Amino acid sequence: MDDQHFLESEWDYCLVLDACRYDVFSDVYDEYLDGTLEKRWSTGSSTPEWAYRTFTGEHDIAYFSGNPFINDLGIPLNELKWGASCDYEWSASDHISDVFDVWKSGWDDDLGTVPPESLAEAFRNNPEAVEGAERTVIHYMQPHAPYLSRGKGQKLKQIQKGIRKQEEAEKGTDGGDDGGALSSLGDSIRPKVENTLEGSELAQKAGLWLELDPADLVKNGTREAALELYEENLRIALESVADLVEELDGRVVVTADHGEAFGEEGVWEHHIETHIPALMEVPWLEVA
Repeated sequence: MDDQHFLESEWDYCLVLDACRYDVFSDVYDEYLDGTLEKRWSTGSSTPEWAYRTFTGEHDIAYFSGNPFINDLGIPLNELKWGASCDYEWSASDHISDVFDVWKSGWDDDLGTVPPESLAEAFRNNPEAVEGAERTVIHYMQPHAPYLSRGKGQKLKQIQKGIRKQEEAEKGTDGGDDGGALSSLGDSIRPKVENTLEGSELAQKAGLWLELDPADLVKNGTREAALELYEENLRIALESVADLVEELDGRVVVTADHGEAFGEEGVWEHHIETHIPALMEVPWLEVA
């Protein structure tokens, strides 16, 4: 299996599916897209790690980002107070020429995520940026939870709102509503708590339970219930991807930043520097 070689490979447009497992993608992609599929090994097991290890220089890319960790705010990942929990001194705006924060402009609060059509709309609304850049990346949030058919995403919603609040605070536009000493205390201890929880399989599963229907959990168990919704999320994304691909003139690749674990080796969801196959094996589809 080859390494991902994201930037070293030849493409004009790269469509990134967040947290997309190779095996689930390989089972369903040909219902939506034609092309040559490879299994590749990602540079990271989470978006912050993947971005930090992939974009190391200065890159002329129009990057439409549904993921809040890849943003144009200029706040390094290691200074984000919500969700990243890493030591990477990296920000997208230092390495990528043009980042579009679709995670803000295209956010759907009812769904608790950025739906695929928001990425496509942002791309279509910025033709000059696309034409002016050497390459274009469109980073979809799906199949990453929350699962669109449930429309009750909570975890990503808290990350998105937390990062936006931090942006407002640094700009001095939050109206002074910073929660006082309690908020500051929470910001200081949150990374320690998250690091502790990520070492617990039970805590990882509990995070996933927030995205599932309790009835399905009882009937099918965590893995089966989650995988069914995960595949549905992927199919929703692939429908949008297939429509957009028809509009693209150039070499198109569909890939992922990392995979998603459903209990393999005691791991659930995805976490930084957890280099197991479920998280590191990603699709690399050169669209015909």
